[in-house]
Amino acid sequence: MQRKWMLARQLRHAATDAERHLWQRLRHEQLGCFKFRRQYPLAGYIVDFACVPARLVLELDGGQHLEAARYDMERTQVIEALGYRVLRFWNDDVLLRTEAVLEEVWRHLEPRKD
Repeated sequence: MQRKWMLARQLRHAATDAERHLWQRLRHEQLGCFKFRRQYPLAGYIVDFACVPARLVLELDGGQHLEAARYDMERTQVIEALGYRVLRFWNDDVLLRTEAVLEEVWRHLEPRKD
């Protein structure tokens, strides 16, 4: 497990433009006071963003994910089996339609507020 945390740290330092852009909008509980973690080890994987209390995972996909659709589907099933919901967004959508992405995330957070 320690190895996953070290890899997660490396991934945080090598974030994509889309990951950095979305993180600026999620960090410091800016979205409805929900705390997100980035590059978070979960179920043997490292997810891009996770809101643990809301059991929500956000995955950002670039062009390489077109070829990895089966792997992504299996990964999603494993994470969902733990009770998380997984939302996937294309990098372009995060960069060009940030508000729409945040609205979609909010729709999945709002019903889970305590």
